[in-house]
Amino acid sequence: MADSDQENEIPHHFEGVEKLMEVWFTKTDRGKLCDLRKIPRKKIEGLLHLVKCEVISFASNDYLDAYVLSESSLFVSKRRFILKTCGTTTPLLCLQPLLILVNKYAGFDQIEDVFYSRKNYKRPELQLLPHRNFEEEVNLLDNFFPDGVAYSMGAINRDCWYLYTLNPPSGAKGRVCGIQEPDQTLEILMTHLDPKIMSIFTQEVCKSGEEATIKSGIDRIIPNAVINEHLFEPCGYSMNGIFKNSENGESLNGSYMTIHITPEAEFSYVSFETNYSQTSYKEIILRVLETFLPGKFVLTFMANKTSVGNGTHGEVERMVALKEWLRLDSQFCRFQNYDLTYAFFTKFPS
Repeated sequence: MADSDQENEIPHHFEGVEKLMEVWFTKTDRGKLCDLRKIPRKKIEGLLHLVKCEVISFASNDYLDAYVLSESSLFVSKRRFILKTCGTTTPLLCLQPLLILVNKYAGFDQIEDVFYSRKNYKRPELQLLPHRNFEEEVNLLDNFFPDGVAYSMGAINRDCWYLYTLNPPSGAKGRVCGIQEPDQTLEILMTHLDPKIMSIFTQEVCKSGEEATIKSGIDRIIPNAVINEHLFEPCGYSMNGIFKNSENGESLNGSYMTIHITPEAEFSYVSFETNYSQTSYKEIILRVLETFLPGKFVLTFMANKTSVGNGTHGEVERMVALKEWLRLDSQFCRFQNYDLTYAFFTKFPS
């Protein structure tokens, strides 16, 4: 290659940061048996085509369909749709077609709640419409949801986290009462990862996703998960874990964990997410940190009023330090039906 061509070559970059869209549905007439899993597989694949990703593998139990995608994951339960996609995918472009499919095949006629969130991108200029900036995303979502509200947590000129959700006035006319079943989500979004650990998620070190899962210790983070994983060529890793029962035998209808790894040193990124029900998440958080040894991470925890995990908000507030990680920032928000805690940690010395 000529020197001039080398000078003009654009450095490779993959955006590990995911866009996370979660939609809960309900029915005006609760007498009808509705289920999002009635949407045909071909229709699901059509939605994903709009998003610019495809299905790699599939696992399910009585409560949840879990898809490993070419760019992250999709989870479909009876009335909850969770789409999490990285790279330059466009998940908000599937929202309108999703609503049509839900009405046609699943029988729901109302949206009960919406959550759209993401960390700030490392290279936002590489994103596609409508995901080039948060304002663009909010403008699209506002067209669907007149009671939508948008928030930015953390330092907007450094590591931060964006959220769009529904928060209508209490007692508003026509308001759906909100999700009454216990619900919670823990996310840990990690950067500046340990290079030796990241090398596990390359095909130079491991020959399969299962080998990477065991070698890294991912299988020990929440031990009773049924894991479906994929190791990409030449590097990168995705996994979904689904649960039937908790450690104490409690039924976990639709519980999951998911991990996605971009191991390249220049833009290393790991995300961990779960809605696994716990009264305390400290041990899970520490297992995640000890598995990946991030230099920095964003932690978010969101729970509704009926979740047994509500004590986690106070728990995170007391986490001034987690072993060698120091908390630099913490924020708390209270919505009509959910509470949210955001925290940012960095390894000391940074």
